[in-house]
Amino acid sequence: MAEVNYYGTGRRKTSTARVWLRPGDGRISINSREAAEYFPRESWLLHAIEPLQTTQTRGKFNVLVDVKGGGLTGQAGAVRHGIARALLQVDETYRKPLKVAGQLTRDSRMVERKKYGLKKARKGPQFSKR
Repeated sequence: MAEVNYYGTGRRKTSTARVWLRPGDGRISINSREAAEYFPRESWLLHAIEPLQTTQTRGKFNVLVDVKGGGLTGQAGAVRHGIARALLQVDETYRKPLKVAGQLTRDSRMVERKKYGLKKARKGPQFSKR
């Protein structure tokens, strides 16, 4: 019999996470590494697994993640978004608690581009009267 897989894609800034949920004992693997090893800061890990705690499914699924691009903060946000989307395939009744917690909305904030004549996106050159 084929193994049950639930899939979700999450994005944040320039990071993209492909997330598979499989019924299991709660192991979380990110890019073939243990989650606690991949995210050295505990706040990143807690942010990434927030949808599992919102729906009280923490130990029921093994989470397999392939994440690319960006930094660790963006990747944690992408994993969170992907897990939330995959949980919708598990059970549609999870939509309401995930939506209320804001975990299904893709965070659209991106880095503002640098403009010509400026040193950064908004910082101008230093002004001197003489």
